Amino acid sequence: MKIETEPREDHQVKLIVEVEPQPFEDAKQRAARKLARQVKIPGFRPGKAPYPVIVRHLGEPAIIEEAVEILVNDIYPQAIQQAEIEPFGMGTLENIVSLDPPTFEFIIPRKAEVQLGEYASIRIPYETQPVSETQIDEVLSNLRERQAVVEQVERAAQVGDNLRVRLSGERLQAKEGEDATLVREREYPITIEAEDSEQSVNWPFPGFSSRLVGLSAGDEVEIEHTFPEDYEHEYLQGEAVVFHARVEQVNSRSLPELDDEFASTIGDYSSLEELRTAIRQDLEKHAKEEYNQEYDEKLIEEVVNISTIKYPPQMLEQEIETVIDRLKNNLAQQNLDIDLYLKTRQIDMQGLREEVTPVAEARLKKSLVLLELGEAEKIFINPDELQTETNRTLDELSYYMEEKEFRRMLQTDEARSNLVSNVMIEMLIERTQDRLRDIARGLVTEVEPASSESAGDEQQPETTPTAENPLLTETETVSGDAVEPPDADRQEKSEE
Repeated sequence: MKIETEPREDHQVKLIVEVEPQPFEDAKQRAARKLARQVKIPGFRPGKAPYPVIVRHLGEPAIIEEAVEILVNDIYPQAIQQAEIEPFGMGTLENIVSLDPPTFEFIIPRKAEVQLGEYASIRIPYETQPVSETQIDEVLSNLRERQAVVEQVERAAQVGDNLRVRLSGERLQAKEGEDATLVREREYPITIEAEDSEQSVNWPFPGFSSRLVGLSAGDEVEIEHTFPEDYEHEYLQGEAVVFHARVEQVNSRSLPELDDEFASTIGDYSSLEELRTAIRQDLEKHAKEEYNQEYDEKLIEEVVNISTIKYPPQMLEQEIETVIDRLKNNLAQQNLDIDLYLKTRQIDMQGLREEVTPVAEARLKKSLVLLELGEAEKIFINPDELQTETNRTLDELSYYMEEKEFRRMLQTDEARSNLVSNVMIEMLIERTQDRLRDIARGLVTEVEPASSESAGDEQQPETTPTAENPLLTETETVSGDAVEPPDADRQEKSEE
């Protein structure tokens, strides 16, 4: 077998493989026997007719077509091995150059390659902000709000009251073909906040609730509002809207006293000071997690920028599919489907693929770099720890998924293997990020990155991952064309 290799710029390689005539002749004999078992040839039992008879009955083109498939399946793995190619996935038969002698062209996607830059020299200041007393007070205020005593009253609405309001909203200048309805009419709970409240979470726009002060049950009002040009939701920027509101019920709200007794109702706390301490610790934990996430994003971006990353187009296509699949899952959780989403966005599937390509490419590069860093820093996962984390993941999935769906997800060996692989890669990425963060903070005094050759010489656990199946941990968000209702009412809205 003669092999000629032609590397391509897209990190694939063309293999031109020439085979001796005899293997092709053998493949034709095998092809004839296979086809003869599938058809009835008069005078012969299935598969027992002589080769010339089969050729006359089925025609030589059919024999050759089947023989080529048989021969390609035989020689492909040998050609990969002889050419010393590490493939990312299955190649494709690009062309049959000749059948005399049999010569084939294959296009083979190569395994991704990452050459890390001098990541050990990267330094980024690590400056977390302390938790303030104001933040603790805000949490306590929210806890008091949850325990507020609500009572219906026969008076005009005041700041602090909770109203049941039948609300709808329409665009004043709807574009041609655009639905003028922005908020479908239904009843919403709205708490009246002071107009100058710094913690305003007013919906459907800041300051809306203060416009309801002085209204009683049965009163109606129309409120016009133009969203600013720099509004956070692009589809509402500069939009002029009129909201129709009818007050159905006015409720007063009485908040509990902020004392030791209140603390005991929240949990196993003996005093208000103990509750404040617990809140501070929780805020510090979450603040550190959020800061680390932002810090790690900047850090890995630096490493990606100084590294050389090569991968075949098939790997990016796989990543794009992953992003779209996760979008579909997010939509399904909101009782939506991809077709409705595309229609709302006024794009087709090809447009969506083009839109998510930069995101998928950035995530792919990040994952490849992190996996290479994990190998360079000799970070591996202990099998016992992997088992524990896999069990935890299974418990979490079984809680959120229907039993039938959960069982179907794990019914094959491949599915179970993929789950373990994804858990392992997620653990590896997390630990690699921790290591890289320590390096960038200057907490690691000596860094001696191992080359891929030296790392491969060591005895490694069976849980060492590969870079072909990077796990993406970011979550996608789904944009929409309707104003979101208050958090407390979202579940009720989705059920409608």
